[in-house]
Amino acid sequence: MRRLLRSPLLWTLLSSIAVLVGVTAWLLTDRATSRGDALKTGALAGGAIAALYGLWLNDRRRRTEEDRHEIERSRISDERFAKSIELLGNEADQVRVGAMHSLAGLARTRPEYRQTVLDVLCAYLRRPFAHPAFTPGNPWNDTEREAEAERERLVRRAAERLIRDILPHAGTTGPTFGLNLSDARIDKLELTARRVGWFGADRSEVLHHLVFENAELSGKFSLNHATIHGELRLTGAAFKRRVQMDGLTVEKPVDFSVATFAEPPLLEGAKLAPGTTLPS
Repeated sequence: MRRLLRSPLLWTLLSSIAVLVGVTAWLLTDRATSRGDALKTGALAGGAIAALYGLWLNDRRRRTEEDRHEIERSRISDERFAKSIELLGNEADQVRVGAMHSLAGLARTRPEYRQTVLDVLCAYLRRPFAHPAFTPGNPWNDTEREAEAERERLVRRAAERLIRDILPHAGTTGPTFGLNLSDARIDKLELTARRVGWFGADRSEVLHHLVFENAELSGKFSLNHATIHGELRLTGAAFKRRVQMDGLTVEKPVDFSVATFAEPPLLEGAKLAPGTTLPS
């Protein structure tokens, strides 16, 4: 009985009847209004109450359906994420690349996953990695091992490209994302015209280049004791927080004057190639 009394349908029916009776009775007080017209107008008024209830019910069903779809999407996304993480440990290089692209696709369609996916890709680059290119004076003389290392190198390049693709473009608004690449071995990381929050690559080793051309770096930036065998490109980069490069080694000249720094970068103990231009 209590359940029936709380039913919106019952109260809508009672309200419609009350409106029908009330409007009809009120119109009948006017002698110029016929009984038929009064009854028709009352019925229209009562029907309007029922129509409003129908609209409310449809909206409630729509929202319930949307919530159900969102829960289902979240479940599918979680399963996709877990499966992709599992496949990152697969022995086949093409499977690992596919898993990375799956994670990147998830980051694009589900913004709440972007930082998590970036963390995973950065963690992959922090995995132990050996390649003869990183030890030019110590050849391996092992064709099979070198081929395997080269395949892994290409997988890591895919991770570097996807990190760039996931990051938002410079000049846009919205959330910022950080990159933790400390102790990573990097081949070619190009963050050209990207917007980055916190960036940390302490003790990292870069084989070819690290590019921040026209990038916006809004968080703390750290390259302490990193080694860059190739180029560090900073043209048009805007560093909005402290930049720490203590003990940094760069084997090719760096032009710091083409970047904008909120405060002078810290370069204590840095080993920079001849021809380097320090920030003004």
